[in-house]
Amino acid sequence: MEDKVTALVEELRGKFPFIEVNEQKTVIVPVDKLLEFMQELKDNYALDFLTNLTAVDYPEENKFEVVYNINSIVKGYSLMVKTSVSREKPELPSVFPIWGGANWQERKVYDLMGIVFTGHPNLKRILLDPNFEGHPLRKDFQWEGGRE
Repeated sequence: MEDKVTALVEELRGKFPFIEVNEQKTVIVPVDKLLEFMQELKDNYALDFLTNLTAVDYPEENKFEVVYNINSIVKGYSLMVKTSVSREKPELPSVFPIWGGANWQERKVYDLMGIVFTGHPNLKRILLDPNFEGHPLRKDFQWEGGRE
């Protein structure tokens, strides 16, 4: 499988000069190219199953990193794709139109991290009360209060 991923990453690097690839073969995509790139992965590389979508807070770098794990059931490989958004305006396009499985995963990231997925059909809190203030997985979140 490692050879398949290496070949895939090299082909993507040749086709998309705007991506970066790190030593773990993770593909880093600028947020303004995200949808174009993700649609290509699904349509032409059989990456048809979004396994996981999550986010990481890097307050010292003033950014959030959104991480996508995508699998090809037919070809038997997986790819990790990352993109970054600023903490001041944490917005990026929803991949829900590409992979319907992003629906609740984007809502979870929105709820817990405060990242807005533009174009999502129902972006609202999924785990916390709608009146809850803040986003508890941000590193600067301060819990005030006790057990409810």
